[in-house]
Amino acid sequence: MGKYLLLFLLLFSRLLYSQADCSSALTVCGNSAITYSPSGIGALNENLGGCLITGEHNSIWYKITIATGGTLTFDLIPTDQDADYDWAIYGPNVTCGSLGAPIRCNAATVLGVNANTGLNMTSTLLSAPGGSLTPYCKYLDVLPGQTYYLYIDNWVDVFNPTTAPFALTWGGTATLASPFTNPNIQTQPFTPPGVPAANPADPREITICENPMVFNFNTLSVAILNGNANFEISYHTSQNDALAAINPIVATQAVNTTSIYYYSIHYQDPSNPNNPINSCRQIGAFKFKQGNITGNNITLYGCNNNNAGTATYDLTSAAVFSDPLATKKYYNTIADLNAGTNEILNPTAFVSGEATIYVKITSQFGCTAVAEITLKFYPAVVVTDATLRACFIESKPSTGLFNLTTAAVTTQTGTKNYYPSLADAQNGTNEIINPTAYTAPNGVIYIKVTNGNGCFAIAKITLIVLPPVYSNTLVDKIICMEDTTTLDAGPGFTGYKWSNGATTQTINNVGVGTYWVDLTTGECITRQAVKVYASEQPVVSDIDITNNTVTVNVTGGTVPYKYSMDDINWQDSNVFNNVPRGDSHIFVKDAYDCEPIDVTIVVPNLVNVITPNGDGVNDIIDYSALGNKQNLVFNIFDRYGTKIFQADKSNNYKWNGTTGGKKVPTGTYWYSVTWNEHNKKSTLFKYSGWVMVKNRE
Repeated sequence: MGKYLLLFLLLFSRLLYSQADCSSALTVCGNSAITYSPSGIGALNENLGGCLITGEHNSIWYKITIATGGTLTFDLIPTDQDADYDWAIYGPNVTCGSLGAPIRCNAATVLGVNANTGLNMTSTLLSAPGGSLTPYCKYLDVLPGQTYYLYIDNWVDVFNPTTAPFALTWGGTATLASPFTNPNIQTQPFTPPGVPAANPADPREITICENPMVFNFNTLSVAILNGNANFEISYHTSQNDALAAINPIVATQAVNTTSIYYYSIHYQDPSNPNNPINSCRQIGAFKFKQGNITGNNITLYGCNNNNAGTATYDLTSAAVFSDPLATKKYYNTIADLNAGTNEILNPTAFVSGEATIYVKITSQFGCTAVAEITLKFYPAVVVTDATLRACFIESKPSTGLFNLTTAAVTTQTGTKNYYPSLADAQNGTNEIINPTAYTAPNGVIYIKVTNGNGCFAIAKITLIVLPPVYSNTLVDKIICMEDTTTLDAGPGFTGYKWSNGATTQTINNVGVGTYWVDLTTGECITRQAVKVYASEQPVVSDIDITNNTVTVNVTGGTVPYKYSMDDINWQDSNVFNNVPRGDSHIFVKDAYDCEPIDVTIVVPNLVNVITPNGDGVNDIIDYSALGNKQNLVFNIFDRYGTKIFQADKSNNYKWNGTTGGKKVPTGTYWYSVTWNEHNKKSTLFKYSGWVMVKNRE
């Protein structure tokens, strides 16, 4: 704070008469300016001497101690230029009662001229008696430690009725002693108590919680002194008492908000109790203002999210008191508040049902009040669980494409967020970002509905994938290639659409091929494919011809087979007897009764005896007529089954009864002829018989 020295405040005070005597002279502390308005004299009308021969009128005495030597000047300037101030300086190092003649003295008459007076660096006068009209005298050369007394008197009589305060400022190179300007003594600035008043000219203010109130002034001392050693402080009810250091206030005393109080600080030299600067005083004014506080009862609303029965409240957000420097403590009961027990330690995230919380408010000045916070729930967000159904996705029938936003979970307004699990909905994690096109199998998701108050509730949505619905009557068919059939999708569907464009339950005259039908059930469409297969035709694998008996062997197709040689008369047996020599036809069909298979057969001319004697009659067996058949083989076997001859292209499929160039013995031999017919299936023909060979030996 600024150093409000004692002499700053003299403009506003009238000291006790004893302070206008030399023995009670006020100590000048430092080179700070002094303002004062003297009135009357002290207990003694001092013997002044020098140029002051008329005695005291309105006087004040000051004691000056030199800190650093040099020249000393001063200006004494009345606030009214018609005032007539006289002054005298005594010293150095004189005592009251033995002052001797003043070393500078000025009683110049200044009425109607300039009322300023003092010491300056240009005057050569040591004394200016009355009527001289010379207001300034010569400066003083001073040394450290010297003390001087300055007497100032406002001379007022019928010829000079003007009384006015004066302002005294110091000049020259010397400095005056003061503990308040010596950084080795006052190491820290003093801290004035209280806070500035609304009007800076008014005393600072200390808040009290009651008026009147018993107050301990000692509680202010440590902060005011601010760690400065060897300074003492006292408190007073008047400025004069503070200046004179008399009538100090008892440490604990009742105070009010109308009176002004003063503190008075002085230095106490621990090594020299008679040090002149010990009497320097710095004072300050302060007053008390009433600071009792009243709390505001507040209702806080919280979200009973998902009907949990509790909400999370920030108790500190309740505006129970506006001063941000106040402290607040929160309790569940008024008993806990009064006892200071069970304080709520998490007021910013307090979980509770609807209740009343009690707040102890302590202002920055220590005043307390109690407020109530009523905890209420916002209106609940009402949701209901729902079910969504979606048609299967054709490429992945176990899943459906859902528009989650169509789920009617609430009639209230609010925002909706979608989550795959309840935990995600509660924590706000893994949000479904495409709720209008959500692909999922059967299961559940959760919708978090949040209203304008930030409250939410969670609804469960059951997802049902509607599976494809197929016709049980529509199955693949097998028909003859040349036939047609009817496809029937069966009843029970709300719509049909066939691959040929038909929209009926059945389609007719359907040939071999692949077809589909879109079957509508509700909003879902199932595409079902159906095939009409051509029946597998039987295949004549081989034909055995023994003499005039033909055996037809068939594979494939569907049994039972039917056999015919004229495509009119049919038999179940695959054996035909007494087949004539030459070409014939064999017809075969299976159970589907489709167009029969037509196989041309040949029954070769049967030769049973040869006489290879060279007469040109029955000399050989000749099957060269079959030479155009595929894979034609003609083999001769003896009675033991040993092949003794093979006729092929090299011998033009003929045998003359020899083997290895030698005639075989007369006897019976077996032969077999095999070939593959020239048809799509290369049907295998087997023709076998016997021959009697008669060789002459």
